[in-house]
Amino acid sequence: MVNISNAMGALRIRIKRGIDLAIRDATSSDPYVIVLLDQQKLKTRTIKKSLNPVWDEDLTLCVTNPNEPLKLFVYDYDIFSPDDRMGEAEIDLRPFLEVVKWNLKGVSNGTIVTQVKPNRHNCIAEDSPIVFSDGKVTQNIFLRLRNVESGEIELQLNWIDLPTSRVA
Repeated sequence: MVNISNAMGALRIRIKRGIDLAIRDATSSDPYVIVLLDQQKLKTRTIKKSLNPVWDEDLTLCVTNPNEPLKLFVYDYDIFSPDDRMGEAEIDLRPFLEVVKWNLKGVSNGTIVTQVKPNRHNCIAEDSPIVFSDGKVTQNIFLRLRNVESGEIELQLNWIDLPTSRVA
């Protein structure tokens, strides 16, 4: 169980959509996403018969350890057998959390504060801007799934300050 009093804040993850996901049933899949952070685990709803599902679903987790990566696992739902793996991805939250600590007073609305570049060590598929907009820090990300023949997940990170936040 996560102790909220130790939380730096909350991370709202909008799981937007899947792109060109792998086929795990005869001609399609029934995908859902599991998100893990520290000991917290949340799940999206299952989208039936789609390789390009649109979830547009918000999942919120407390951040207590800035060095802990955010992990995503995509599965195909099956009724009579164990669910099939459809890939996984991991996000290093440190670049995002660094920006959250900055004093952004006076920064213009919609400013790209920094970008996270794809590299061999992350799952990011293309440049990922961290933006200051409407007084909030957000990051749009396309993640290339690992350990699978195809698939990406589009998501957005949003930071939520908690009354007890202690941004380190």
